[in-house]
Amino acid sequence: MAETARPAPVADAAAAERLVAETLGTMRDLEALLGRECDHIRVGRLAEGLAEAPQKTALAGAYLQGLQAVKANAVALARFTPEGVAALREAHGRFSDAVAANQAVLATARSISEGLLRNLSTELTRRAEPTGYGTRPAPSPYGHRRSAPLVLSRSL
Repeated sequence: MAETARPAPVADAAAAERLVAETLGTMRDLEALLGRECDHIRVGRLAEGLAEAPQKTALAGAYLQGLQAVKANAVALARFTPEGVAALREAHGRFSDAVAANQAVLATARSISEGLLRNLSTELTRRAEPTGYGTRPAPSPYGHRRSAPLVLSRSL
């Protein structure tokens, strides 16, 4: 397992303010991206909503690194820029709300997609069964009705 680099220690007020500003900037950028993603997915534009996934991953990584640096330098930050620490706390609260909203939207979209696929599969199975008199299809050894294969397009 690779070791993660240790954050540089904060030795003066300028470094403390720089760390706070960078962390706040990353949080702000990631929060805006999550908002755009939610807006697209809420109205059914999944491709547009998921188009920024690589940038989202990069920003999330930068955010986590920033948090590690803030935690590692908590004492120095409190001493050199207490107002910066307060701003980080406030911004983190808003950011947590944005992440929770994003997770709710993604979970709803996933649930709807799974429901649509289940309904489609059920409909395909129902149509594949004979509707007139005669023999019924042989049961599956797993206890499920046999159905035609379901083909998905991942380009949606």
